[in-house]
Amino acid sequence: MRRVVPLLALAAALSLAGCQKSLAASDDDKAFGERVRAYLLAHPEVIAEAAQRLEARQAAQDEAEQKQAQKALPSVRAALERDPRDFVANPNGRVTVTEFYDYRCPHCISAAPNVVALIRQHPDVRFVFKEMPIFGPISQHAARAALAVKKAGGDCVGLYQAYMSTRGLDDATIDKLALAKGAHPADLAPAAAHQDDAHLAANAAIFEKLDLEGTPAFIVGNQFVLGDDMKALNAALTSALAAKPTQTARS
Repeated sequence: MRRVVPLLALAAALSLAGCQKSLAASDDDKAFGERVRAYLLAHPEVIAEAAQRLEARQAAQDEAEQKQAQKALPSVRAALERDPRDFVANPNGRVTVTEFYDYRCPHCISAAPNVVALIRQHPDVRFVFKEMPIFGPISQHAARAALAVKKAGGDCVGLYQAYMSTRGLDDATIDKLALAKGAHPADLAPAAAHQDDAHLAANAAIFEKLDLEGTPAFIVGNQFVLGDDMKALNAALTSALAAKPTQTARS
């Protein structure tokens, strides 16, 4: 999700472009810059106004993008939540959460302990792990190895936790951890290295269709939580659970 960048002085300077046009045409860049700086120092409220306008513009753009993504959701819902190639924790949960992630993404690493806690503390939450390697060959290797663990019926949550908590993840460590969590050696061999590329390409196509720009990205029903905003994820989850009461509560 976009955030207001700390270049507000530039935005404020641009807001002055009209009244300073004749000055810019006659003075050199240094003199023009000094005049703009002096104006901003004398009128700091201009910076605040520029910040508010930029924040409002970005909020409106975020809202428009979320609406566009929500429009696209029905066309990808089955592939997003019910692809049998994905690992799913708590498969009988009444509410589904999907996460797109990369094991080398700092924000995914930050979110991972909370994801594991959510899975363990909320057995009624069906959690779909969507491999989305965006940080190059090592990330792709880790994603393929994780899928090998899934196919072998190994400890996928344990591997997710191990990969996310390992600093300086490299190819040797990826295979070592995957084997420890149940992967078959043959599935990690070079001959099998690209057997899951079609699956990863399908995940990437959904990611693009939903106009997601980075990881982690969580989808809870029709709600999107972008980045490691656990407060927003918990709020979305609470809302989704309230909308789907248990069978006992309904009877």
